[in-house]
Amino acid sequence: MNITEMVEMLGGNIWIAVGAFLLVITILVFVHEWGHYIVARLCGVRVESFSIGFGKELFGVTDSHGTHWKFSLIPLGGYVKLYGDTDPASAGHTEEVKDGDTVRPMTDSEKKVAFYARPIWKRALIVFAGPGINYIFAIVILAILYMTSGQPLPTPSAAAIVGGSSAEKYGFQTHDLILSIDGMQIRSFGDIQREMMISLNEERHFVVERNGQKVDIYATPERRETTDRFGFKSSTGLLGIISPEKGIQISKIKTIDDQPIEGDDAILAEIENRMGTTFKIGVERGSDTDNLTITPAADYNKGLNDPKDTLYKILILGNRPAENYVKYGPGQAMGKALQTTYETSRDTLRALGQIITGTRSATELGGVIRIAAYAGEVAQQGIVTLIIFMAFLSINLGLINLLPIPMLDGGHLLFYLVEAIIRRPIPEQIQEYAFRAGLVFLVGIMAFANLNDLLQILVNREGS
Repeated sequence: MNITEMVEMLGGNIWIAVGAFLLVITILVFVHEWGHYIVARLCGVRVESFSIGFGKELFGVTDSHGTHWKFSLIPLGGYVKLYGDTDPASAGHTEEVKDGDTVRPMTDSEKKVAFYARPIWKRALIVFAGPGINYIFAIVILAILYMTSGQPLPTPSAAAIVGGSSAEKYGFQTHDLILSIDGMQIRSFGDIQREMMISLNEERHFVVERNGQKVDIYATPERRETTDRFGFKSSTGLLGIISPEKGIQISKIKTIDDQPIEGDDAILAEIENRMGTTFKIGVERGSDTDNLTITPAADYNKGLNDPKDTLYKILILGNRPAENYVKYGPGQAMGKALQTTYETSRDTLRALGQIITGTRSATELGGVIRIAAYAGEVAQQGIVTLIIFMAFLSINLGLINLLPIPMLDGGHLLFYLVEAIIRRPIPEQIQEYAFRAGLVFLVGIMAFANLNDLLQILVNREGS
C-alpha cells in the first residue's frame, strides 16, 4: 500500500480527516482540562499551567492569576499543573519553591493554595471535574440538538428479512415493528443495532407489532465479524432485518423469487406487478448476493418508474417513514440527552467487559487513526453530524478517564478512596510505582490500538 491508498482509506480527504480530528480533540481536551481548572480555582488551588497538547510549547500567555496557558507540540491530550505537584499527573508533591536560582521552603500562604494541602474531598472533586464536565458537555450538546434539530429516530421496522438470517429462522416478517427487546422500549432502528451489537449471540426476547397485534419472538442473533469501509473489524450480533432507510438500486437486483432477471425495464415491470405482495429478491453486494424477503408498498414507490423523480429506479423497502426527527421541550430534551448518555456509557462498559473476558476480540480497540478516519467521515456529512460525533466521543472520554487505572483520573480517585478509608495518605513511593505501572499500561494500550488500526487498514486493503 502506498501513501495515496492510505489517504483514501482515511476518508478520501486527509485534510478533512486531520482537520476534523484536531478540531474535535482540541475542543474535548480543553473542556476536560477546564473542568479541572475551574474547580481547582473554586477550591482555592493555584493552577500553574494549562496546556493543550504535550511536549514543547509552541506559544502561550500568562494571565493575572499566574496561570500559563499554552499550546504544545503534540495535540493528543493536555493537562493542568496544580501548585505543589511535582508533575502534571499529580504523582507527587513538593513543599519547595524554585525562586530564581535558589530553592526555598513554601511559605504558609503558599501552602494554602497547594493542591496536596487541600482536604481530600476537595482533591477528589477537582480530579472528578475533568471527566464530569465531559459528561455535562455531551449532555448539553445533545439536549440543544434535540430541542433545535430534533432527535433523529430511524423507524424500528423490518423493511426486509435477510435470507438465512436469524430473523428468518425465528419468524420475523416484513414490516414487523419492533416495540421492545428484553423489556426495553425500542425507539429507533439504532436501538436495535446497538442491542444486537452488544448481544453477540445471546437469546433475546422481542415484542413486535404485526398487523395491529403484539407478537412475542425469542431469537438469538448470529455472531459475525464485520469490516467497515476503513477496514476496521468488529464483532457484532446480526439479526438479519433491513432498516426502512435502505433503498435498493434496480440495477443491483439479479433474481426475483430465485429466477434470474436482466435489464432495468424487465426488473421494474416485474416489481410493479408484485407491488404490495411478499416476494424474494437477490441483490448484488460486491462479489456476494443477499437474498431478501420484501413487501414493497406502492405509496412509497411512486417515483420508481419516473425519470424525473429523485428516487427513480430506487426500490423503497419500508411501508413507514424511514426516519422521524422528534423535537422536545427543554425538560424532555435534557431527559433524552441523559438517557442517550447513560446508554452509551452502559454499552461501552459492556463492550470493554466482553474484551476483558475474551468474548469480544481485543483487535476492536481503536486508536488515533480510527478516530481520525471517523472524524473525517462525519465531517463530510455536515456540522450537525460532527457535533453529535463530538458529543459521543466526549462521553467516552469521560468514561475512560474514570476507570481506576493509575495515571487516569479514576486512578487518583481510587487512591483518595483508600486514603479516606485508612485515614492517611498512601505512601508516595507506592503511588509512584503505581503511576509508573499505569503509564506503561496506557502507553502499551495506545500503541496496540494504533498499531491495530494500521495493520487492519493494510491487511484489508491488500486483501481487497
